[in-house]
Parts: sequence; C-alpha cells; structure tokens
Amino acid sequence: MAEHTTMAKVTRSGQITLPAAVRRAVGIQAGDWVAVTLERQTIVLTPKRLVDTSQAYFYTAAWQKGERQASRDISQDRVSQHDDIESLIQALEAGKA
Repeated sequence: MAEHTTMAKVTRSGQITLPAAVRRAVGIQAGDWVAVTLERQTIVLTPKRLVDTSQAYFYTAAWQKGERQASRDISQDRVSQHDDIESLIQALEAGKA
C-alpha cells in the first residue's frame, strides 16, 4: 500500500474513526482488533486476528510445515485411499501407504 496520510479527530473519550479508505486498504472491519504500539512519538495501529485457543495449534510453525508437506504430497499424487482399516494396515505393512 502506498503511504497515505489523512486526518482523524480524537473525541472527548479518546476515540478516533479510521478513514474508510485506510480500513479498506488493510481489510479492517467493524469488530476487528488492532494492536496499538507507541514507537517514540508515533502511534502505530496493526490489524490483529484473534484465534480461538482450541484452534491455536493450527497456526504453529510445526503444524503449518506439515500442512505445506501435505499439500505437496497431494499435488504430486503421493496419497492413497482405503475403503477400510484392514486395507490401510495391509498397505502400511507393505510400505505402500
């Protein structure tokens, strides 16, 4: 995104309205969260996504590495399908799964 400077007025209660063009440019929608960081005399707002703790494992580096490997295996047809557990076990024992 090209640098863009605009003005926003601070209300009595300390609130500001982010200009619509800025919200659109970074994908901020009503109800979203932003991290507020003070860097020297500059206020930096960074859009954040909250992740339910029951889903947090999905965003770990190890899980994402596994997802990338699974995607490569699928795209290179390195997968097999089995109709039942017995055929899967046989394929595993034969080194074909």
